[in-house]
Amino acid sequence: MIVVTGAAGFIGSCMVQKLNEAGYTDVLAVDDFSRADKERNLKDKKLCGQVARNNFIRWLERNHADVTAILHLGARTDTTEMDTAIFDTLNLEYSKALWQLCAGFEIPFLYASSAATYGLGEQGYVDDEKLIPLLKPLNPYGQSKQDFDVWVLDQVARKEQTPPQWAGFKFFNVYGPNEYHKGRMASVIMHTARQIKATGAMKLFRSHRPDFQDGAQSRDFIYVKDVVDILQFFLEKRPPNAIYNLGTGEARTFLDLAKGTFHALGLEPIISFVDTPADIRDTYQYFTEADMGKMRAAGYMEPFYGLEEGITDYVQRYLKDETIW
Repeated sequence: MIVVTGAAGFIGSCMVQKLNEAGYTDVLAVDDFSRADKERNLKDKKLCGQVARNNFIRWLERNHADVTAILHLGARTDTTEMDTAIFDTLNLEYSKALWQLCAGFEIPFLYASSAATYGLGEQGYVDDEKLIPLLKPLNPYGQSKQDFDVWVLDQVARKEQTPPQWAGFKFFNVYGPNEYHKGRMASVIMHTARQIKATGAMKLFRSHRPDFQDGAQSRDFIYVKDVVDILQFFLEKRPPNAIYNLGTGEARTFLDLAKGTFHALGLEPIISFVDTPADIRDTYQYFTEADMGKMRAAGYMEPFYGLEEGITDYVQRYLKDETIW
């Protein structure tokens, strides 16, 4: 049995779909199932059961012999939430508890970290584990992911008991189907497509730094279909235990993204700029780009979706009618 936490969420539900397509039907979904707007993400998925997040640790203690791997993709991901106690509970302490149980029961453990740990990129965007403790995230969400990464590396360095296979993945800017419930935290591609359909135009955040033109803010955008391919590769091939970047290795501008979305909808771009909201302006990343050398050295050599290719697939297959994958 493969366990996917956050299974009703964006990446988690896409992971369940990928596992189903690869022939895995003995999949246990773990999540907070109280949100009705996430229910459709698991529609028609093949599952062996569902366990509420708050009950899962007790469930695992009783049923660990049936579990072959845990993909821990569940987390509080709101970058505007400032209550550190929420992140300490849901992202840090919960992840520690799962790690320790997987270590004791010898269960492979793959987990989601985040490129938010890189902050302003003072140390670059290289997944060198000697540099990870030096990273300075810009918000409590990023800090919670950083704290767990550092804790994991400390466990390994002190030769504490660890899961037989483990890997952490610093997700860069993931976009794709099944993110409809995420509201403000959904990808710019989804917001762009919705705004274009509603108004015929798109408003991007204005730059508040003199070294970036409006729309030139750049991120490493990765299609969720590439993300789940990589997670399946690690699940089956078991590359070296480590923390890995998970992006494409190429930064693209938000202007490129918006233009690509217009073109995928068969429209000419009409783009204007508005001030970045004050509550995120001081913690806004203007540039991210994953160094993918470690991932490639681990044996994952498949090409990634190009930005325009990924946008076209997402918009034309899912966003036009807002269908799930």
